[in-house]
Amino acid sequence: MPAIPKINPNHKRGKPKRSTITKITKTVRDEVVKRSEGKCERCGRTSAYAFELAHLHQASQGGRGDNPANVALLCGPSVNSGTCHNFADYTASGKEWRMKKREELKRYYE
Repeated sequence: MPAIPKINPNHKRGKPKRSTITKITKTVRDEVVKRSEGKCERCGRTSAYAFELAHLHQASQGGRGDNPANVALLCGPSVNSGTCHNFADYTASGKEWRMKKREELKRYYE
C-alpha cells in the first residue's frame, strides 16, 4: 500500500497568484474614479454604455491592480470597436497611448 503524504495545514503559498496581483483593488478603483471625475480619461466622455477600469500595463503581462498609476477609467466595453478601451487594448497607437498615460500617471503619483 502506498504511503499517504502528510498535509501541513499551516502551509502558505510561497508566491501570490497572478490573479491576486492583477486584480484591481477597491482603494485603487475609488482613487481612479475620483481622479478621473467620472469621465473617460482618453476622450473625456461623461456618458457611455459602460465605463471600465483598464490596466495600462496589461494584466496578462503582470500589470498590477494595486497601483493607481497603472489603471485608467475608459469608456467601453473593450470588445466594441470605437470605444476607448478597445482602442487602448487592440491597436498599436493605443499601446503607445497607454505607455504615455502610464508615464504621466507615474509623475502624478510621485
